[in-house]
Amino acid sequence: MPRPHGFTYDVRRDGCVVITHMSRTAATLRGNRAAAFLAEVEGGDPQLVMARWTGSYKFGNERTAKNHPRNRGGNIPRR
Repeated sequence: MPRPHGFTYDVRRDGCVVITHMSRTAATLRGNRAAAFLAEVEGGDPQLVMARWTGSYKFGNERTAKNHPRNRGGNIPRR
């Protein structure tokens, strides 16, 4: 599974943290959540932490799910 990349974050004057992915806003954190994020990003891999906080990360099962009969489309009988 590839490592997350393309995330950046900006701490604004009012204490708000804006997380962007590929130049698009992915999350805005305020108050206690912003403080918790900043504490966590200092202690770990920043890209992985930002991916987790935004929910923009892959689980590794996308290819398997794409090939499942339920997700292929077409006329599949439902039970």
